Amino acid sequence: MTQSLETLKAAAGRAPIVPVLVVPDVQSAAPLADALVEGGLTIAEVTLRTASGLAVIEAMKKAQPDLIVGAGTVLTGDDVRNSIQAGADFLVSPGMSPKLLEAIAEYRDITIPGIATASEAMSRYEEGFKMLKLFPAAVAGGVPALKALSGPLPHLSFMPTGGVSTDNAAEYLALPNVVAVGGSWIATEKDIAASAWSDIAAKAKAALQKV
Repeated sequence: MTQSLETLKAAAGRAPIVPVLVVPDVQSAAPLADALVEGGLTIAEVTLRTASGLAVIEAMKKAQPDLIVGAGTVLTGDDVRNSIQAGADFLVSPGMSPKLLEAIAEYRDITIPGIATASEAMSRYEEGFKMLKLFPAAVAGGVPALKALSGPLPHLSFMPTGGVSTDNAAEYLALPNVVAVGGSWIATEKDIAASAWSDIAAKAKAALQKV
Protein backbone atom coordinates (compact mmCIF):
# COMPACT_ATOMS: atom_id res chain seq x y z
CA MET A 1 0.00 0.00 0.00
CA THR A 2 1.28 3.48 -0.81
CA GLN A 3 2.12 5.58 2.23
CA SER A 4 1.19 8.86 0.56
CA LEU A 5 -0.14 10.25 -2.68
CA GLU A 6 3.38 11.07 -3.87
CA THR A 7 3.64 7.63 -5.47
CA LEU A 8 0.32 8.19 -7.21
CA LYS A 9 1.40 11.63 -8.43
CA ALA A 10 4.61 10.20 -9.83
CA ALA A 11 2.67 7.48 -11.64
CA ALA A 12 0.22 10.07 -12.95
CA GLY A 13 3.15 12.00 -14.34
CA ARG A 14 3.79 9.04 -16.62
CA ALA A 15 0.14 8.26 -17.42
CA PRO A 16 -2.38 10.83 -16.11
CA ILE A 17 -5.56 8.92 -16.98
CA VAL A 18 -7.24 6.83 -14.26
CA PRO A 19 -9.88 4.37 -15.49
CA VAL A 20 -12.85 4.16 -13.14
CA LEU A 21 -13.86 0.50 -13.19
CA VAL A 22 -17.09 -1.32 -12.38
CA VAL A 23 -16.14 -5.00 -12.41
CA PRO A 24 -18.93 -7.46 -11.53
CA ASP A 25 -16.85 -10.63 -11.96
CA VAL A 26 -13.53 -11.25 -10.17
CA GLN A 27 -12.49 -13.53 -13.05
CA SER A 28 -12.12 -10.38 -15.16
CA ALA A 29 -9.69 -8.75 -12.74
CA ALA A 30 -6.38 -10.23 -13.89
CA PRO A 31 -6.89 -9.87 -17.66
CA LEU A 32 -8.24 -6.36 -17.08
CA ALA A 33 -5.15 -5.38 -15.11
CA ASP A 34 -2.97 -6.85 -17.85
CA ALA A 35 -4.83 -4.89 -20.52
CA LEU A 36 -4.50 -1.59 -18.65
CA VAL A 37 -0.77 -2.07 -18.17
CA GLU A 38 -0.38 -3.10 -21.81
CA GLY A 39 -2.12 0.15 -22.71
CA GLY A 40 0.43 2.13 -20.71
CA LEU A 41 -1.69 3.02 -17.70
CA THR A 42 -0.21 3.12 -14.21
CA ILE A 43 -3.26 3.77 -11.99
CA ALA A 44 -6.76 2.30 -11.78
CA GLU A 45 -9.78 2.91 -9.54
CA VAL A 46 -12.06 -0.04 -8.79
CA THR A 47 -15.44 1.07 -7.52
CA LEU A 48 -17.14 -0.75 -4.67
CA ARG A 49 -20.46 -0.67 -6.52
CA THR A 50 -20.41 -4.43 -6.99
CA ALA A 51 -20.14 -7.27 -4.48
CA SER A 52 -16.86 -8.34 -6.09
CA GLY A 53 -15.13 -4.94 -5.84
CA LEU A 54 -12.82 -5.84 -2.98
CA ALA A 55 -11.85 -9.19 -4.49
CA VAL A 56 -11.17 -7.43 -7.80
CA ILE A 57 -8.76 -5.02 -6.12
CA GLU A 58 -6.90 -7.92 -4.55
CA ALA A 59 -6.77 -9.88 -7.81
CA MET A 60 -5.62 -6.91 -9.88
CA LYS A 61 -2.80 -6.19 -7.43
CA LYS A 62 -1.74 -9.85 -7.58
CA ALA A 63 -1.76 -9.86 -11.39
CA GLN A 64 0.05 -6.52 -11.77
CA PRO A 65 1.84 -5.57 -8.50
CA ASP A 66 3.21 -2.34 -9.98
CA LEU A 67 -0.24 -1.10 -11.01
CA ILE A 68 -1.52 1.39 -8.44
CA VAL A 69 -5.06 0.21 -7.65
CA GLY A 70 -7.45 2.30 -5.58
CA ALA A 71 -10.89 1.71 -4.14
CA GLY A 72 -13.64 4.03 -5.36
CA THR A 73 -17.11 4.79 -4.01
CA VAL A 74 -15.79 4.53 -0.45
CA LEU A 75 -18.77 5.57 1.69
CA THR A 76 -18.46 3.96 5.13
CA GLY A 77 -16.00 2.91 7.77
CA ASP A 78 -16.39 -0.70 6.65
CA ASP A 79 -15.49 0.35 3.10
CA VAL A 80 -12.32 1.98 4.42
CA ARG A 81 -11.22 -1.01 6.50
CA ASN A 82 -12.12 -3.60 3.88
CA SER A 83 -10.40 -1.67 1.09
CA ILE A 84 -7.17 -1.39 3.03
CA GLN A 85 -7.30 -5.09 3.88
CA ALA A 86 -7.82 -5.89 0.19
CA GLY A 87 -4.62 -4.02 -0.63
CA ALA A 88 -6.01 -0.77 -2.03
CA ASP A 89 -3.26 1.78 -2.64
CA PHE A 90 -5.61 4.75 -2.30
CA LEU A 91 -9.24 5.54 -1.48
CA VAL A 92 -11.70 7.71 -3.39
CA SER A 93 -15.02 8.98 -2.07
CA PRO A 94 -17.71 11.00 -3.88
CA GLY A 95 -17.86 13.40 -0.94
CA MET A 96 -17.30 13.49 2.81
CA SER A 97 -19.40 12.94 5.92
CA PRO A 98 -18.57 13.18 9.64
CA LYS A 99 -18.59 9.40 10.12
CA LEU A 100 -16.46 8.74 7.05
CA LEU A 101 -14.02 11.45 8.10
CA GLU A 102 -13.65 9.72 11.48
CA ALA A 103 -13.19 6.30 9.87
CA ILE A 104 -10.53 7.48 7.43
CA ALA A 105 -8.36 8.76 10.30
CA GLU A 106 -4.75 7.79 9.49
CA TYR A 107 -5.59 7.12 5.83
CA ARG A 108 -6.17 10.75 4.90
CA ASP A 109 -2.82 10.85 3.13
CA ILE A 110 -4.06 8.28 0.59
CA THR A 111 -7.69 9.44 0.31
CA ILE A 112 -9.09 11.60 -2.49
CA PRO A 113 -12.46 13.02 -1.43
CA GLY A 114 -14.93 14.52 -3.86
CA ILE A 115 -15.75 18.24 -3.68
CA ALA A 116 -18.00 20.50 -5.72
CA THR A 117 -17.41 23.95 -4.17
CA ALA A 118 -14.58 26.17 -2.94
CA SER A 119 -15.84 25.88 0.64
CA GLU A 120 -15.73 22.07 0.46
CA ALA A 121 -12.22 22.22 -0.99
CA MET A 122 -11.05 24.50 1.84
CA SER A 123 -12.63 22.23 4.46
CA ARG A 124 -11.01 19.09 3.05
CA TYR A 125 -7.62 20.80 2.97
CA GLU A 126 -7.98 21.88 6.59
CA GLU A 127 -8.85 18.28 7.48
CA GLY A 128 -5.57 17.07 6.01
CA PHE A 129 -6.47 15.85 2.53
CA LYS A 130 -3.79 16.52 -0.07
CA MET A 131 -5.62 15.73 -3.31
CA LEU A 132 -9.27 16.33 -4.17
CA LYS A 133 -11.69 15.06 -6.78
CA LEU A 134 -13.91 17.62 -8.49
CA PHE A 135 -17.08 15.55 -8.74
CA PRO A 136 -19.16 15.34 -10.75
CA ALA A 137 -16.73 17.45 -12.74
CA ALA A 138 -19.00 18.34 -15.65
CA VAL A 139 -21.86 19.34 -13.35
CA ALA A 140 -19.58 21.18 -10.90
CA GLY A 141 -18.19 23.51 -13.54
CA GLY A 142 -15.52 21.45 -15.28
CA VAL A 143 -12.44 23.16 -16.64
CA PRO A 144 -13.68 26.74 -15.92
CA ALA A 145 -14.31 25.81 -12.27
CA LEU A 146 -10.85 24.36 -11.83
CA LYS A 147 -9.29 27.41 -13.47
CA ALA A 148 -11.20 29.64 -11.06
CA LEU A 149 -10.17 27.56 -8.02
CA SER A 150 -6.49 27.69 -8.98
CA GLY A 151 -6.37 31.43 -8.26
CA PRO A 152 -7.31 31.56 -4.57
CA LEU A 153 -6.39 27.91 -3.87
CA PRO A 154 -3.15 27.29 -5.81
CA HIS A 155 -1.93 24.75 -3.22
CA LEU A 156 -4.68 22.23 -4.05
CA SER A 157 -4.35 19.35 -6.51
CA PHE A 158 -7.28 17.72 -8.28
CA MET A 159 -8.30 14.53 -10.05
CA PRO A 160 -11.58 15.51 -11.74
CA THR A 161 -14.03 12.71 -12.50
CA GLY A 162 -17.52 12.67 -13.97
CA GLY A 163 -18.04 13.79 -17.54
CA VAL A 164 -14.37 13.51 -18.45
CA SER A 165 -13.84 11.83 -21.82
CA THR A 166 -11.26 11.31 -24.53
CA ASP A 167 -12.51 14.55 -26.11
CA ASN A 168 -11.87 16.83 -23.13
CA ALA A 169 -9.24 15.02 -21.04
CA ALA A 170 -6.39 17.04 -22.54
CA GLU A 171 -8.15 20.30 -21.67
CA TYR A 172 -8.38 19.24 -18.02
CA LEU A 173 -4.79 17.99 -17.92
CA ALA A 174 -3.49 21.29 -19.31
CA LEU A 175 -4.46 22.94 -16.01
CA PRO A 176 -1.62 23.26 -13.46
CA ASN A 177 -3.80 22.08 -10.56
CA VAL A 178 -4.92 18.85 -12.28
CA VAL A 179 -2.73 15.82 -11.57
CA ALA A 180 -4.85 13.24 -13.39
CA VAL A 181 -8.36 12.68 -14.72
CA GLY A 182 -10.70 9.81 -13.96
CA GLY A 183 -13.16 8.32 -16.40
CA SER A 184 -15.04 5.18 -17.34
CA TRP A 185 -14.56 5.31 -21.12
CA ILE A 186 -11.28 3.36 -21.17
CA ALA A 187 -12.86 0.17 -19.82
CA THR A 188 -16.64 0.35 -19.81
CA GLU A 189 -18.88 -2.23 -18.16
CA LYS A 190 -19.74 -3.44 -21.66
CA ASP A 191 -16.06 -3.83 -22.57
CA ILE A 192 -15.38 -5.81 -19.41
CA ALA A 193 -18.44 -8.03 -19.85
CA ALA A 194 -17.31 -8.82 -23.40
CA SER A 195 -13.72 -9.54 -22.30
CA ALA A 196 -12.60 -6.95 -24.84
CA TRP A 197 -9.08 -6.77 -23.43
CA SER A 198 -7.34 -5.80 -26.67
CA ASP A 199 -9.88 -3.00 -27.21
CA ILE A 200 -9.29 -1.72 -23.68
CA ALA A 201 -5.52 -1.69 -24.21
CA ALA A 202 -5.97 0.10 -27.52
CA LYS A 203 -8.24 2.75 -25.99
CA ALA A 204 -5.76 3.33 -23.20
CA LYS A 205 -2.90 3.82 -25.68
CA ALA A 206 -5.03 6.17 -27.82
CA ALA A 207 -6.05 8.25 -24.81
CA LEU A 208 -2.47 8.65 -23.61
CA GLN A 209 -1.33 9.65 -27.08
CA LYS A 210 -4.05 12.26 -27.26
CA VAL A 211 -3.12 13.89 -23.94
